Amino acid sequence: MLKPVITICLCLLLFQNGRAQINKPNTTAAQQLVATTGEDSLNSFGPGQSRTVISGYGELHFQNDVNENRSTAELKRAVLFVGHKFTSHIAFFSELEIEDGKIEGGGVKGEIAMEQVYLKFALNPRQYFVAGLFIPRIGIVNENHLPINFNGVERPITEQVIIPSTWREIGVGFYGQTSTLPLTYSIALLNGLNSEGFEHGSGFRGGRAEGQNASANSLAVTGAVQFFAGNWKFQASGYMGGTTGMPAKYADTLNLQTGVFGAPLYLAEANIQYGHKGISFKALGCNVSIPEASSINLAFNNNTPEQMYGAYAELGYNLLETAKSKKWMSKQLIIFARYEMLDMNVKTPANGVNDGTVNQTHLIAGFSYYPIPQVAIKADVRMLNTGAQNILLSADLYKQNNSFINLAIGYSF
Repeated sequence: MLKPVITICLCLLLFQNGRAQINKPNTTAAQQLVATTGEDSLNSFGPGQSRTVISGYGELHFQNDVNENRSTAELKRAVLFVGHKFTSHIAFFSELEIEDGKIEGGGVKGEIAMEQVYLKFALNPRQYFVAGLFIPRIGIVNENHLPINFNGVERPITEQVIIPSTWREIGVGFYGQTSTLPLTYSIALLNGLNSEGFEHGSGFRGGRAEGQNASANSLAVTGAVQFFAGNWKFQASGYMGGTTGMPAKYADTLNLQTGVFGAPLYLAEANIQYGHKGISFKALGCNVSIPEASSINLAFNNNTPEQMYGAYAELGYNLLETAKSKKWMSKQLIIFARYEMLDMNVKTPANGVNDGTVNQTHLIAGFSYYPIPQVAIKADVRMLNTGAQNILLSADLYKQNNSFINLAIGYSF
């Protein structure tokens, strides 16, 4: 019964008049795809007194797993931002995040962590450095992960497992924009990954340090370019980083490549976004390559793949775009649909085991209602289809199709 409903939604939709704030003086519709927050006031360049800003965001989720007939409700995350502008050229940014409501000793869920802690050094209105624990510019949601900045209760699955969302590391980055073209660019040097933490079914998420005892034996470089054309925004980004976190004397005993880019991981990503008169569109594709996956598997037996990929396209429309009443003109009611396909073991080394359950498609359709720009009320249905389970990994009964009913509220200030 859900399929006809989703088909109708696909025919109607075309995504939200999105919101993205970019460091560029002459904004267009495509550049306003991200809602502004209190911390954005620290980005201004020029004369001004020092000041401290408190901001934040959070979201609460309800989900019903149809196959399991199980419903859950949780405070997904609550984040407190504290920033300070020292001078017109130097500012401090920090985000403290609590996930899953609370932390208990011996519990398997919940996390309290610094999401970002960095200093920004502005050279001029168009160029600046950042140094500390920060989120590099990769994908769409990684930088713009506030719940009011994306449709759907859950962040896109591709940008959770192929590109880990809120992927932050310690390093230094340079950001800028050209004076003559509608083009921004960034490049960063970061600590690398640790392949010992890779886990089958979750990509390389477990290999991130996120500021906790990060090994600098391996390093990474990442860069991105964004181009604006009318109501369109185009981005391409890349990452190359080593995955051998241990010293050479230990890595050699496991036959792992060493050096700053030892046992490298390569990531290439591109996305496009469009927004105009309540109609919006976004699409993203990403490929991850781990050439030394065989050696990593021999060392840690974690079934690391040689290649992963993910892609999605999303369309939507703000039904209140043409509202005449002042009461509704400032609100948004966005219907949307997103189709995702991903495979976390596109290519498996000879000593790995192929798993059809991580070859997935997701169809998500629903709505987002914004009574004010800083508050979102969301509902959607996600339909999941996967490949067959490999009995070498598990002999439990497995269903290749499932549906999830999701509700959420989110806020930002």
